[in-house]
Amino acid sequence: MKTSQIMNLTSNKNIFNTAYPICLTLIAQNIINVTDTAFLGHVSEVALGASAIAGMFYIAVYIVGFGFSQGTQILIGRRNGERDYPKIGLIFNNGLLFNLLLSIAVFAFSYFQISNIINFLVNSEEVYNAVLEYLDWRIYGFFFSFFNIMFRSLYVGITKTRVLSVSAIITSLTNVFFDYAMIFGNFGFPELGIAGAAIASVIAEFVTFLFLLGYTIFKMDTKRYALFSFSKIDFKIIKQMLGLSIFIMFQFFISTSTWFLFFIFIEHMGERPLAITNIGRSLYMLLMIPGVALSTTINTLVSNLIGAGRKNEVVPFINRMVKVTFMLVVPITIFTFAFPELITQIYTDDIDLMKASVPVIRVVSIAMTFCAVGNVIFNSVSGTGNTRTAFLIEFVTMFFYIAYIYYTAIINPSTTAVVWLSEFVYWILIGALGYWYLKKGNWQKKEI
Repeated sequence: MKTSQIMNLTSNKNIFNTAYPICLTLIAQNIINVTDTAFLGHVSEVALGASAIAGMFYIAVYIVGFGFSQGTQILIGRRNGERDYPKIGLIFNNGLLFNLLLSIAVFAFSYFQISNIINFLVNSEEVYNAVLEYLDWRIYGFFFSFFNIMFRSLYVGITKTRVLSVSAIITSLTNVFFDYAMIFGNFGFPELGIAGAAIASVIAEFVTFLFLLGYTIFKMDTKRYALFSFSKIDFKIIKQMLGLSIFIMFQFFISTSTWFLFFIFIEHMGERPLAITNIGRSLYMLLMIPGVALSTTINTLVSNLIGAGRKNEVVPFINRMVKVTFMLVVPITIFTFAFPELITQIYTDDIDLMKASVPVIRVVSIAMTFCAVGNVIFNSVSGTGNTRTAFLIEFVTMFFYIAYIYYTAIINPSTTAVVWLSEFVYWILIGALGYWYLKKGNWQKKEI
């Protein structure tokens, strides 16, 4: 790839053009979360808290497929940088097949093991029943969401992300409509409460899948990229994808499972702390969007840069993006810290719950700055292709993270806000270790 093309690839304009559709996609995904949380907050405190545990269980399983798609995205980005376009289709086609098999496996595991797992972990019988009521429907979404993330990895990998903007709008509108209809029983639908939220999410993922499939077939140059020209399973390609993805899959599963444990520990503190934590989680995931969108973009651009033979530009590029991320996130942090009461009104009309949630919202607001910067650095490590090192960094960080949560929630119970300070432990440590590796590690010798 020519130098001028590389400069254009890493220009602020191209980064924005690549990042904002990803941002919209993340907004759509989080609108599902925010809508579910906001609507269920007006159903009951139990439903609000239970949706947190149920949602985190779903994400903890879903993230296995997402981890595989991240490895696929890195490979597609590398082949795109090399301008080896037919290989992109080979990677994508085999990735679709693998994720189909993976979705069947995780659905079967969830279907047969949900009740045993939740019964073992949850104290409150009311919370237990509500979690199962949600997950009994939600797990059907695995089939569609695992395909959707493969389409996402394709479009991010080739830096053609505008289609993701449309898919984001479709996901959001579909989910909001069916949430309002099926949680409360509007428009002639039955009033299903927490089960209605689960069904609405599955419908939204299904509609999004149909759109992405149709767009790819009718609008993409399928011949150029050799998309859907599937003749046989290429085990060599799958092995290559798994070699790159396996540590990302383990890394994501461990990090998300740890956050699932975070909610389980909070549940042992009572139903009110769990409800507060779900409000904090919903805001947290919403505020993460700009940083995550940038870090996802930077991940694939780092892979594209390396594929184009410009490894010397990687660290300066990351340094520049850390500054951009910091400037982008700080105004959001200031606003949410200054006006936490406005945030709580979205989720509940219970005055006591609103007041109790304010300290957590302020902790989340400040933590987001560290989250955004740490995310950019850590995704850059994965973008180099050395996913084993990224996994090791995650594993070390998780040890200290879990130790802090266990101590503040179980051994020496503190306030919910003090437990949430664990986010500072996580992001400061993972950012510092990631940056040290980028400066001192041997990633420039890695070939994929």
